[in-house]
Amino acid sequence: MFSNQRQAEILRLVRDERTCTITDLAGRFDVSDETIRRNIKPLIAEGLLIKVHGGVMLPERLDEPPFQRRMVASLDGKRAIGARIAELVRDGESLIIEGGTTCLRIAEALAARSRLTVVTNSIEVARVLSARNGNRVFIAGGELRADDSAAFGDSVLAFLRQFHVRYAIVSVTAIDLQARFMDALPADVAFAQAAFAQAELRLVAADHAKFGHSALVHAFGADAVDLLVTDQTPALVLGQALAAADVEVLVGANAGPAAEV
Repeated sequence: MFSNQRQAEILRLVRDERTCTITDLAGRFDVSDETIRRNIKPLIAEGLLIKVHGGVMLPERLDEPPFQRRMVASLDGKRAIGARIAELVRDGESLIIEGGTTCLRIAEALAARSRLTVVTNSIEVARVLSARNGNRVFIAGGELRADDSAAFGDSVLAFLRQFHVRYAIVSVTAIDLQARFMDALPADVAFAQAAFAQAELRLVAADHAKFGHSALVHAFGADAVDLLVTDQTPALVLGQALAAADVEVLVGANAGPAAEV
C-alpha cells in the first residue's frame, strides 16, 4: 500500500473510532510503529489529526460542543448517574460540585435531598439547589464562562480551600483505557484537582461515551479517584485498570451492558 493510500485509510479509521493508537494502526497495516509515525506526521502538520499520548485523534475531539447540545447528549445515562449519586449522598451531607452538564443533571437529582451544604462554581447548579429543603449553597466568584455560566480563575481555587466536604463531584471529557482521566480545558482540571484536595471522597461522574478516548488535558490518574459513577459497566480492559487502582465503580439504575471499548 502506498503511503498516501495508507494515510487516507488512517484518516478513515480515526474518523470511525475517534482515537487510534500507533500500535493498533501498525498492527492493522502490518507495518512498524515507525512507519505509522512517518505516515501520520504530514497529517498532523496539516491539522487533519492531533497527536495525543501514544496515538492520534481528530481535532474536533479537543473541543466540547456548546453547553445546550451537551445537555441533551447521553441524557438517559446522565440521569441514571444522577439518580445513583442521589442514593449515595445523604441528607445533611456536604459536597463540592462543578458545573458540567453531567453535574447539572446530578444537581437536579440531588434536589430531592435536604439540608445539603453545597460548594460550586456554577450559577446553574446553585440555581437548582439553593433556597430548597434547607440547603446552604456557597458559590465561588471569578471570571464567568459564557458557555456554561461557571466561574474559573485563581479566586475560585482560593475559595475552595476554605472548605472541608464529604464529597467532591466532578465530570471529565474522557477516560482512556489506562484509566487516565482527561478534560478539554485546563480550567476544569484545576477546579477538579482543587475540589479533590478538600474532600473525603473523590467522585468522578462519567457516562460510557467517555470511555476509551483521550482529551487535551490530563487531569489525574485513577489513584486520585475513589468512586466512578457511570451508566454502563466499563469494558474489561478499563475495568481492570480501575480495579488495579482500587477505584469503586457504581453503575446507575438504567445501566446497559458493558461498553464496547
